[in-house]
Amino acid sequence: MPTTKHTTLHQSLRQFAQLSDDDLRLGDPFWTIRTIAKHEYFNFRNSVCRQVGFILKGIFRVYYIDPRTEQDHNLYFIPEYAFLTSLKSLLTKTTCPYLIEALEDAELLVIDYDHLQQLYEQSHGWERFGRLLAEQYFVFNQTRSESLLTQSAEERYLALLTNYPDILNRVSLGHISSYLGIKGPSLSRIRAQVAQK
Repeated sequence: MPTTKHTTLHQSLRQFAQLSDDDLRLGDPFWTIRTIAKHEYFNFRNSVCRQVGFILKGIFRVYYIDPRTEQDHNLYFIPEYAFLTSLKSLLTKTTCPYLIEALEDAELLVIDYDHLQQLYEQSHGWERFGRLLAEQYFVFNQTRSESLLTQSAEERYLALLTNYPDILNRVSLGHISSYLGIKGPSLSRIRAQVAQK
């Protein structure tokens, strides 16, 4: 019998990949609860990612550490009701250069890669899920790259607030500065300018 948490997952899977009731029943045995404490990791740098997670509670940052400077560089923030993985590592079974850290106590439903492969073989609906997940991550990466090339820091900041209206209450300004590719004083200046408009 699906739990309330599974019901939330089902709603997202129906919306995301148009999975049927039969598809959902097929997948139910493979999704398990995983809790991750604040500042713990969904996956570590230089480890192989073996799961896809669906975030029920919490927000994560995906980042890498520059080996020369030891500085963090935030790439993404992933909040509730989104699917979380390191897609290249998952698909190629190679180590991931990124870390995925919980910025709050988090709870997820997770599925192992091997179980996903079983579902792909049994169901066109689940195959569609895999394709759409890959497309979503491609769009994330393309959008992120383009924003760094074509938008000012202020435009990136405003886009972040539009996409994540409560981000300032959940993520430190230091992490936001890193995501925007600027230093703290520049973020303070942008926030003051935006507040005046």
